[in-house]
Amino acid sequence: MTKKTKLIKKTSKTFLLTGLVLTILSTAVLYFYTKYLLQQEIEEELYSIEARIVDAIKDKKELFSLPPITEIYKVEKLKPQIFKDTLIYDPAQKEMEVFREFTTYETINNQIYQITVRDLVVENDQILIAIVASTITIFVSAFLFLFYFNTARNIKLWSPFFKNLEHMKRFSLTSNQTIELEDSDVLEFSELNNEIKTLTNKVRTDYENLKQFTENVSHEMQTPLAIIQAKIDNIINDNSISDKQFEEITSIQKDIQRLKILNQKITLLTKVDNNQFDKVESVNLINLISMKLQSFKELSANNIVFNYKEELVVSMDVDLADILINNLISNAIKYNSRKEDILIVANNKSIIISNAGNAELLNPEKLFLRFYTETNNKQSIGLGLTIVKKICDLYNFNITYYFKEQKHFFELTFK
Repeated sequence: MTKKTKLIKKTSKTFLLTGLVLTILSTAVLYFYTKYLLQQEIEEELYSIEARIVDAIKDKKELFSLPPITEIYKVEKLKPQIFKDTLIYDPAQKEMEVFREFTTYETINNQIYQITVRDLVVENDQILIAIVASTITIFVSAFLFLFYFNTARNIKLWSPFFKNLEHMKRFSLTSNQTIELEDSDVLEFSELNNEIKTLTNKVRTDYENLKQFTENVSHEMQTPLAIIQAKIDNIINDNSISDKQFEEITSIQKDIQRLKILNQKITLLTKVDNNQFDKVESVNLINLISMKLQSFKELSANNIVFNYKEELVVSMDVDLADILINNLISNAIKYNSRKEDILIVANNKSIIISNAGNAELLNPEKLFLRFYTETNNKQSIGLGLTIVKKICDLYNFNITYYFKEQKHFFELTFK
C-alpha cells in the first residue's frame, strides 16, 4: 500500500526539492559564468600588456624582461599564441601561486620576438568564492522566507478544504442534520462543496428509501408467514390426513419456520448496518454468559465449561450483546463434532469459545460472509457469524477464528 502524506507536507516537500535543485543549478551556473568573466578580464589585461610591449619594441625603446611577469626573447620562427595556467613560486607569499600565462610571437623590424606575459589569478579566485558564497546566502535566505510564507499561505488557502473534510468524516446517514460546509472564495472549493451537498442529500434520500423498503418488506412478510403457519397447524391437527401428507406438511412447517428466522436475521443485519442500535450502556458479559448457559443447558445435551477470573464490562447495546453471545455459543453447540466439552474462557479483555472439530475449515477467510457454510447442513441459515462480525465492526471489537489441536476457536477481543 502506498504511504499516505499530508497535502501541506507534500506540497512543501515539492517546494523544498524544487528550490534545492534550482539553488544548486543556479549556483553552478553563476560559479562557471563568473569564472569565465574573470578569466576573460585577465586575458584582456594580458592582451593589453602584450600590445604595449609590441609598441615599445617598434619604437626601439630599451626593453628588459621582468620574470615571471614579462619575458621577451628573440627567436628564429613564429609559433601559435598560447593561453594557459601555470604554477610559479611567489617569494612574497613563500608558496606556489597560479598565474594566467599568454605567449605570443610577433615579427617586429624584421625580427621575430617571443613575448610572454603573466598575471596572478589567486585574488580572482578569492573574489569568485566570495561572489558565489554571498549569492548562495541570498538565495537560501530568500528561499527560506518564500518557503515559510508559501506554507503559511497554503495552510490558509486550504483551510476550508480541511475543515470540510472533518465535517465529512463526522457525516452520518442516520442523522437528520444537513452537512455544514465551510464557504470558500476559491471557485474549485465552492464547486466541490455544491457537489458534496448534492451527493450527501441523494445518499441520505436513497438510504431512507432503502431503509423504509426493508422495514416494509420485513413487516409485510411476518403476517402471511404467520397465517400460513396457523393454517398448517390446523391441517396437522386434522385427523383426516395421511402419514405421507403429515410428513410433507411437517416439512413445509419447518421451511416456514426457517423463513421466519431468516427474515428476522436479515432485519437484524439491516438494523445493524443502519446503526439503529444507538443505545449504549455498560454490559457485564460475564453475567450475560452465565445467564445464557442456564438456558442452553435446558435446550442442549452439550456440556459447556465456563472459566473466568475477572469481570468483563463493555459499552454496547444490551440487545446486541445478547445476540452476540447467543450466536457464538449456538455456533459452538451446532458444530461440536464430538461429545466433548465446549469451553468458554474469559478475562477482562477477551472471550475465547472452543468446540471439537474434525478438520480445519477450507476457507476460514469466508467464514463471516453471508450464507457461507462448509457443511452439508441444508437447514443452516448462514447468517449467525455474519451478524457477529457486523456487531464487532459496529463497536470496533475484533473477532478471529483459528483451528488448533482438533478444535475450532473463536476469539473475541475488546479494545
